[in-house]
Amino acid sequence: MSGRRRDFFVTGTDTGVGKTVASAGLLHAWRSRGHAVAGLKPVASGCERTAGGLRNEDALALARENSRDWPYEVVNPYALEPAIAPHLAAAEAGVEVGLERIRAAFRRLQQDTDVVVVEGAGGFLVPLAPALAMPDLAVDLGLEVILVVGLRLGCLNHAFLTAEAIRHRGLGFVGWIGSQVDPGFDRLDDNLACLRAGLPAPCIGVIERLASPDPATVADRLVRLPPLAD
Repeated sequence: MSGRRRDFFVTGTDTGVGKTVASAGLLHAWRSRGHAVAGLKPVASGCERTAGGLRNEDALALARENSRDWPYEVVNPYALEPAIAPHLAAAEAGVEVGLERIRAAFRRLQQDTDVVVVEGAGGFLVPLAPALAMPDLAVDLGLEVILVVGLRLGCLNHAFLTAEAIRHRGLGFVGWIGSQVDPGFDRLDDNLACLRAGLPAPCIGVIERLASPDPATVADRLVRLPPLAD
């Protein structure tokens, strides 16, 4: 693989729109093509206490698709117990989220991989600390953005606002994934056509509502993967 490597930040139009399902699918798709991959969940709230420490199901889902085993704290540098907004969970735990720890984990994952997929928390502009938000992380790490659009009423406004915020931060917006979070969403095809016409990036794929969204099935829906090098 020649050219500058590319790593990606997966964000969503809201919380609960399928970022983890999409991120695991992306990792599986690239891994099945012979690439070394790693998923990074920099900040995760809603972690559970285990014998090994706090663990987050989203981070574990990414780790299962990684090309090798890394220590949990590398895959999820900030694990927070309360299932609330990350900056509130961090404040409650007496932790200040900072870029240095996240940057160190990211660089470690880069050393042994062709691509790192970094999954955000909540929507694009979620705060992480008093002077730090999710987009700052993407800018600092030099990531290009993949947007997961939750396909439900209101998705057009949410998607176009998020695309505008991505552009405003000077980040590369390389593609979007439709995630059918509402199986009864009316006029799905019409809304998808509007998204394809209005978003300034190609559609990577559309994930229908799946009873069991395993990464292999999701990967099959991702028909327009971004190339891993310029």
